Amino acid sequence: MSAYRKHPAAWTRIDGAEGLGVGALIAETDGYRLEASETVADPRDRFACRFTVRTDLAWTTRCTRVETVSERGVHTLELAAAGGKWTMDGKRVHDLDGCVDVDVAATPLTNTLPIRRLGLRPGEFRDIAVAWIDVPSLRVSRVVQRYTRLSSAEGRERYEYRDPTYGAFELTVDREGVVVDYEGLARRVR
Repeated sequence: MSAYRKHPAAWTRIDGAEGLGVGALIAETDGYRLEASETVADPRDRFACRFTVRTDLAWTTRCTRVETVSERGVHTLELAAAGGKWTMDGKRVHDLDGCVDVDVAATPLTNTLPIRRLGLRPGEFRDIAVAWIDVPSLRVSRVVQRYTRLSSAEGRERYEYRDPTYGAFELTVDREGVVVDYEGLARRVR
């Protein structure tokens, strides 16, 4: 993972919006840290997002901080999890109990969390509950997502991501589990 400390990944949007995201996966003594930002401009919205996610050594989310700048102003959200119980901006949120991962909608980087944590073999899948953060609104909801590991292709590991709202998308990842291509959303440029 030291390569990401020196060289963060960069993605361009391919979903019709113009945008660029940069993110790094950093190993720490007590877990992992994801640091990323994304700037998006499309006909409906323009925003910038900056976030940090901290996990334990088993890739379980401990805390998340997301900041956005948009036409609605500057907003910040803080989520924390301990023992399967969540707080949002310091207040207990029972709807998120049992979620293990957080998914920041503005970036493919948070897909790394379940990919690394689940350790799926080709053909295996898992349904997981995540704390899904809409960007730029910072609305948080519980979403059930399915990750299925597919067979490798062209030297890349492949996964199918599926949720009940947006459907299914194929993801290819590098050896660190960081997304290279996110079907219909983003493509790694560096």
